[in-house]
Amino acid sequence: MSELILRGATTTTAPRPWARWRVSVSAVVLALIVLLCFVGPFLSPYGADQLDNGDALAQPSAAHWLGTDEIGRDMATRILTGGQLTLTIAFGSVLIALILGTIWGMVAAVRGGIVDEILMRLADISMAIPQVLFGLLCVAAVGPSLASLIIITGLLLTPSSARMARASVLQEISQDYYAAGVAYGAGQVRLMATEVLPNAAPGIASQAVINAASAIILEASLSFVGLGVQSPQASWGSLLQQGYGQIYSTPMYAIAPAVAILVTVLTVNLMADRVGQRKGIRGDR
Repeated sequence: MSELILRGATTTTAPRPWARWRVSVSAVVLALIVLLCFVGPFLSPYGADQLDNGDALAQPSAAHWLGTDEIGRDMATRILTGGQLTLTIAFGSVLIALILGTIWGMVAAVRGGIVDEILMRLADISMAIPQVLFGLLCVAAVGPSLASLIIITGLLLTPSSARMARASVLQEISQDYYAAGVAYGAGQVRLMATEVLPNAAPGIASQAVINAASAIILEASLSFVGLGVQSPQASWGSLLQQGYGQIYSTPMYAIAPAVAILVTVLTVNLMADRVGQRKGIRGDR
């Protein structure tokens, strides 16, 4: 089969110089955050659970850059180790949503008709329920644990991934190269796996990036109300919840994890603005 027939041309918009610069800075900042969270604790002179009872709730100093918590643990180290857990939850949930959402949306786009209607209405119903409320109910039902947080968060993000996957696949199967491939006799599975999905990948990837920011916010929300990460483990959300009780005596206790969440979510969202930006991708019917 001619490669020219099967290979669908993707219409893209050329990014402006300032947009490319923004994406580059966002990528560098995000890479730095990930590197600090997963490598920083090994370079810290303090262990994540190392106690200093004589220096509890200390203000930021040369010894403790972000101060200490209520039992004398170094907050900078706690922020880095908490970031490991938060980013792990985000990555795991995004992976679940990416796999399930892509299958969901692809089936809806290819099958069409009543199957498409049922699958998309299910997505609409799921997305109509606030994620935090739905998450609270699910975590309360199964109990808070790392595995349950990853699975529940991933399932909550799946409908939005399904809608984007459906929109991206619909755009691709409406192209001439898909019709030419079908007319040539190529199998639908082969066309989907080798041509449609690679061309639809930018739109699906952009939703995955957005889901990463949503997962971080959702984990922080659940942990803040006590149904997320449980002690002795700590995430940015649980550290924020613990620091909130000390906000007047030691403001940095709450400010540090809040800033970590804000910067990471902002960086991810800035990257999502340009990742997979294409013309004509629509999630509505």
